[in-house]
Amino acid sequence: MKHRKLWLTMTVLALMTAAASARYYSLNPQVFMTQQRLTYMANLTPLLLHITGGTVALTTGPFQFLTGLRGRRPILHRWLGRVYLLGALAAGVGGLLIARIAFGGPVARIGFAVLALEMLAATAVALGSILRRRIPAHREWMTRSYALVFVAVTFRLFLIPTFLGAPFAPVYAADAWLSTIVNLLVAEVLIRRARRPRSSGARPLTGGAETAPAARRTLGSPSSAG
Repeated sequence: MKHRKLWLTMTVLALMTAAASARYYSLNPQVFMTQQRLTYMANLTPLLLHITGGTVALTTGPFQFLTGLRGRRPILHRWLGRVYLLGALAAGVGGLLIARIAFGGPVARIGFAVLALEMLAATAVALGSILRRRIPAHREWMTRSYALVFVAVTFRLFLIPTFLGAPFAPVYAADAWLSTIVNLLVAEVLIRRARRPRSSGARPLTGGAETAPAARRTLGSPSSAG
């Protein structure tokens, strides 16, 4: 029940953030933050690539964590995984392109660039893991990948103090790093918790290629995303 509530909260926040991002497709300069209005309008292609990819990954990602979907609808799970991977790729590439023009000075720009590179790296490792049938490793890297995609949500939540009087520029710059760090820490906690039941068996699922058949029998799923 606790896990279900956490998943539902995550999914609702993701969908709300994706819906809020839809306003950018109007191409109305008034929807962009005041400090970046002219810059964003002059760089719409990478911006919309980032927004579109992020929206796709943000909305499809939660459903990749549904055990029932993996077990009962493996084909749907794989196709959603492919869509997610394309979305994360677009979000990472677009994010890397617009990081150099981000508001907040060098601190924020480096933070956003690091986020984009980490997103691309985690997603690439997740893809490589499933191609090698390393299912436990794939799931762990997908968790990290989505944690980085979910920064779109956390970043906005951490800006709440600015509505209460906190100075916008320093909070924005710090948030570029803090939201990523917090999300990755949460991801690692979830990953380590997921490992605990497996460690009680004679052959722990370390994510190596030789563990894939055992993983499929244990998890009741022929494959994972990708």
